[in-house]
Amino acid sequence: MRDFSVPGRSAAVAANGMVATSAPRATLTGLDVLRNGGNAMDAAIAAVAMQGVVEPQSTGVGGDCFCLYSKGGALPVALNGSGRAPKAASAQWYAERQIHQISTQTAHAVTLPGAVDAWCELNERYGSKPLAELLEPAAQAAEEGYRVTPRVAWDWERNAWKLQDPYTAKVMLPGGKPPAVGDRMRNPALAATLRKIGREGRAGFYEGSVMGDILARLKELGGLHEEEDFAAQRCEWVEPIHASYRGYDVYECPPNGQGLAALMILRQLEGFDMGGGSLSEADRIHLFAEATKAAYYVRDEHIADPAQAAVDVAYFLSDDWVKEARAKIRMDRAMPGPDWNGGTEHTDTVYLCAVDRDGNAVSFINSLFSSFGTGIMAPESGVLLHNRGTSFRTDPKHPNAIAPHKRPFHTIIPAMLAKNGRAVMPYGVMGGQYQAVGHAHIAHQMLDCGLDPQQAAEAPRSFAFRGRLRVESTVAEAVKTDLAGRGHEIDVMKVPVGGCQAIWMDHDRGVLIGGSEPRKDGLALGY
Repeated sequence: MRDFSVPGRSAAVAANGMVATSAPRATLTGLDVLRNGGNAMDAAIAAVAMQGVVEPQSTGVGGDCFCLYSKGGALPVALNGSGRAPKAASAQWYAERQIHQISTQTAHAVTLPGAVDAWCELNERYGSKPLAELLEPAAQAAEEGYRVTPRVAWDWERNAWKLQDPYTAKVMLPGGKPPAVGDRMRNPALAATLRKIGREGRAGFYEGSVMGDILARLKELGGLHEEEDFAAQRCEWVEPIHASYRGYDVYECPPNGQGLAALMILRQLEGFDMGGGSLSEADRIHLFAEATKAAYYVRDEHIADPAQAAVDVAYFLSDDWVKEARAKIRMDRAMPGPDWNGGTEHTDTVYLCAVDRDGNAVSFINSLFSSFGTGIMAPESGVLLHNRGTSFRTDPKHPNAIAPHKRPFHTIIPAMLAKNGRAVMPYGVMGGQYQAVGHAHIAHQMLDCGLDPQQAAEAPRSFAFRGRLRVESTVAEAVKTDLAGRGHEIDVMKVPVGGCQAIWMDHDRGVLIGGSEPRKDGLALGY
């Protein structure tokens, strides 16, 4: 039970269905779908489409997505909706031109957007309502206008420098400046694109006028994309990976995503009494930092598209690897962290989850990667394009080296918690490079500390990355002093890290308990 005298939010509680997103209008959109007879997948697609309109800095049809889906509480299946590099893209091409890092605000940063193809596949296989019906609320918001919420406005202002492309600025900087809280924003061209996708499915995006508009803009900016690359873009059903923690199983999408790193962190932490009285808060943060360093070394050096690079998932989740990694952890001294030259760090994403009256559960993540992606907008279709290609390396010897039709290493990851072969919680933590740590942190807060989803989302966060231990301002001074004494170089983060949504499924009582990220604008709602 939370302390009701302390500012915070109660968990959402419902019986028939629930949606949790980082945007109030998206949550309401998904809930309306459930209350009108739609299922969890219908709600998720409608909600994420709305988020692409009202949270344009974070997501949209010009990005990628991943999904875990549990039908009636069964163990989840996984869909990889990440985009591929153009056929003409190769490490050699970049090396010949002395391009050692793919820059964010360039056409080379745009891998083929994978979200729309994935939405269409999910709708066809698991949806119950027509795609056009699900996309219409988002289309109406884009056409008629929506009001900008506080966190979105803050992100918009901080990243307005990325919106100087003339086509982008015309839509995203009306009057030459970012919108303030409560301002009304519109993108009529995007409304038309959403309706075209609704009518025509994937062909409405990967063929015809929308594809031609995107392709022409990319080629104008020097991109290597061709019409055949759009035609070849397809999502893929993949086998989830999982690991146990405190009697539960945590399910993640396999590489090319970083879900493996989340499982590696949890595997290490399970050897410590994370919920008992023997460890202080500084001890727990220290253990998270050390486990992160070991997992992120593997992440940065090994995770890549498994279709073009071998990733030994079984070994990195094995008892042998875990035993070796745990043996290196000392409670009194911080290890050096891995070097990192993996591309873009500052990122934005949306994560949402939905559960319906039949126990179907969706864990869904959709992203432009950096704030406003590349900042490049296709002028006639209103599509803002992501920058996921910046995660590729240009070193041909690296497993994650860019190559024709290859998928890059991906930060965005959905998760699903299961118990005794039954799904009990779709959850995720948006936040770029932090996400694997965020998944482990939420599992720890709930399974070790006994918190509900809302309390777990509100708990202070830390992140060991690039040789520093980043902590939120809510971490006590005494804790920071203790950590510094162990050799951690402490940074207090100015921008909140991560964004969680989660829905706990209490099958025995028939109750749903949801939480939504307090560092953003959204909420969990059920009925």
